[in-house]
Amino acid sequence: MAKSSTKQSARRSLLALIVVILGLGALVGGLTKWGDGQAVPRLGLDLEGGTELVLKPQLNDGQTVNEGQVNRAVDIIRQRIDANGVSESEISTQGGQNIVVSIPGAPTAEQLDALSKPSQLRFRAVFVEAVDPNAAQAGSTVNPGGTPTPSGTSTGTPSGTSTATSTGSATAPATGTPSATATPSGSSTAANGVVPQAFAAATTAPTPAATPTGSTSATPAPSATTPTPAQTAPAPTAAETEAAVKAQASTGLVGLGWTKEKADAAAATVARQYAALNCATPGAVDRIKDDPALPLATCGEDRVTKYVLGPSEIDGSEIADASSGFQVGPNGQPTSIVEVALSFKDAGKTKFAAVTKRLYAQQSQPPFDQFAIVLDKSVISAPRSQAVITDGRASITGSFTIDSAKQLAEQLKFGALPISFALQTQDNITPQLGEEQLRIGLLAGLIGLLLVVVYSLIQYRALGMVTVLSLVVASAITYLAVTVLGTTHGFRLTMAGVTGLIVAIGVTADSFIVYFERIRDEVRDGRPLVAAVETGWKRARRTIIAADAVNFIAAGVLYFLASSNVRGFAFTLGLTTLIDLLVVVLFTHPMVQLLARTEFFGNGHKWSGLDPQRLGAKESVRYRGRGQFGAPGAQRPPATVGSARVAEGKAQA
Repeated sequence: MAKSSTKQSARRSLLALIVVILGLGALVGGLTKWGDGQAVPRLGLDLEGGTELVLKPQLNDGQTVNEGQVNRAVDIIRQRIDANGVSESEISTQGGQNIVVSIPGAPTAEQLDALSKPSQLRFRAVFVEAVDPNAAQAGSTVNPGGTPTPSGTSTGTPSGTSTATSTGSATAPATGTPSATATPSGSSTAANGVVPQAFAAATTAPTPAATPTGSTSATPAPSATTPTPAQTAPAPTAAETEAAVKAQASTGLVGLGWTKEKADAAAATVARQYAALNCATPGAVDRIKDDPALPLATCGEDRVTKYVLGPSEIDGSEIADASSGFQVGPNGQPTSIVEVALSFKDAGKTKFAAVTKRLYAQQSQPPFDQFAIVLDKSVISAPRSQAVITDGRASITGSFTIDSAKQLAEQLKFGALPISFALQTQDNITPQLGEEQLRIGLLAGLIGLLLVVVYSLIQYRALGMVTVLSLVVASAITYLAVTVLGTTHGFRLTMAGVTGLIVAIGVTADSFIVYFERIRDEVRDGRPLVAAVETGWKRARRTIIAADAVNFIAAGVLYFLASSNVRGFAFTLGLTTLIDLLVVVLFTHPMVQLLARTEFFGNGHKWSGLDPQRLGAKESVRYRGRGQFGAPGAQRPPATVGSARVAEGKAQA
């Protein structure tokens, strides 16, 4: 039974390894055929070349940039690039202002957008929200669910005190221009306006808000059961629109603590900007000057909705972390809602609590209970606060996909840049080393591999073939893993990474040597080969795990503390260390277990590498089964049940 159990265990291990290899191979094939993958590893900047981008700071009139701001921008841009993997990009400054970014290969449109338009995340109060009449005349429509909407659900609070709920949202008047008092609607606007979502808990269904009275220019929302004839109102003049926006913006600024005189002056300026803004024009938002200390006239990402927002109250630097995934429901299980979870630092947490407290107190005065999340001067969401959120945790939900949520989370995670940058030039650059250096490196690795093979065959004879096969299996898994990581995580193989792979040959061979020598020691002590394999493995396993753990820790320290090409070396060293452990457990040991039960290895053939006489085994007599006794090195003559019985009969006679 023990022999059968050992064989089954060895075969299961080999089957698991085959499944791993086939799975990686299928993943490479699938990414190549249906994705943007390729069947070979991606190469780094020094081997393949790439693209050089020069980013120029965008400064307002009278604004200057200092060295500290540029250095901080370099750190943030490096974090954003490295978030996609060890791409071995190079980032430096030029002239104390410009930032030069060298990216391996051809950058994607998303990468270019992330670099040329670094996110400026700000939280501003909403004073005016309306459908741009220019967009309405152009036939644009608004998808209420098309804009990601934040939810202020307090994930860390077991009770419901800090949990916000969703209600109806503030909308524009029927004419598409704001009035001094906005009219809320439970679901939509009379002019096909945006329906901003509130801070919504995952467990609470949206409920319509009550419609306040006193609005002179707004058309009430139609009843769900009784159709209301459309009412035609004369379109307000530009002067009337500007006056209404000015009045409402001034009211909002006074609510923030501004003096009446200062609020009126700032409101007059932003009202003129609002009247001149055409959201339907491409690039309209890019021409807006964004001063965090002043109110802002801007558009939503839908290029249909116009806003007047208050000064910035919280910026992206106050965000502690951002992550994406499926929202967790009340039962602790993930739901189908994709979210971007935000958490604020201590200072941001205090500010966020104060803002939500003020907004919550103004629920009866929409849109002053709304809070716009502004990314790159565009409003990505304008939620209403239905609770005071004191723990600094919020969740952005809406029509996200996993990819779009991940992209937004990465932008938010690294905070806002101190200054904005625009792409000035984009040029292709040639490889720093090129294919010749790569061939030399691969040739060096091949020579090292051949030396290990020759040594194994000389030292361990036929047993050395297990080393050769193990190295082949480890090489195949490493190749497939590096190829998959190049597609899924942006990993690029540089010359330093190739060096790490070459060093891994010695690390892998070292594990085999430790194991084989342990088996030989057990054979020298007089143990049969099957027992020597199991006992040797128990002792060698601890040594192999300890050695691989030390290598992995060293690789981890290099990866997190070093920079540039050293990280590529550390990454490949750590990866191959894990693969070495996988191959030893799932291939090398099971193969030796099966070989030990063959006649060639089990009887200690002189070319097996496990010949007891050649190893100097102790001459002790042991029971060998089937009525046989002898020294460990003696050849076992074939025996049958019949011959054993004949011998037994002769002994009785």
